[in-house]
Amino acid sequence: MTLLSTLNDDMKTAMKAKDKESLSVIRMLKASLQNEQIKVGHELNDEEELTILSREMKQRRDSLTEFEKAGREDLVEKVKSEIIIVEKYLPQQLSEEEIRQIVSQAIANTNATSTSEFGKVMGVVMPQVKGKADGNQVNAIVKELLK
Repeated sequence: MTLLSTLNDDMKTAMKAKDKESLSVIRMLKASLQNEQIKVGHELNDEEELTILSREMKQRRDSLTEFEKAGREDLVEKVKSEIIIVEKYLPQQLSEEEIRQIVSQAIANTNATSTSEFGKVMGVVMPQVKGKADGNQVNAIVKELLK
């Protein structure tokens, strides 16, 4: 079952349950996927869908940070609940320990010894954790382990 058909089914369920918040987020995800599909001119594969979902999650996390800085508790709660809904469609997220293992292995494989080789390590790590870890968290762990 494709992600779009899953979203359609979940959208119907949300409509029947009169869950406006879930319905809104699902519609937004569906629109993002359809827009990308039109843009590329073919059916999206799993990797492309994952990229779009990751982008939507990143936007929400960035918004959450900004709203917290601005002290907008009403919007913070709204974005937190949106994040929970979007997470349902993403693969299981890696723990910090799992990310550390992947980064350590990448450092060993690339023989990186200093922060000047940061890009080389990130180039190896990111394809392995795509959609399963927040890029900022991976970035911080790579910097920490390269010190």
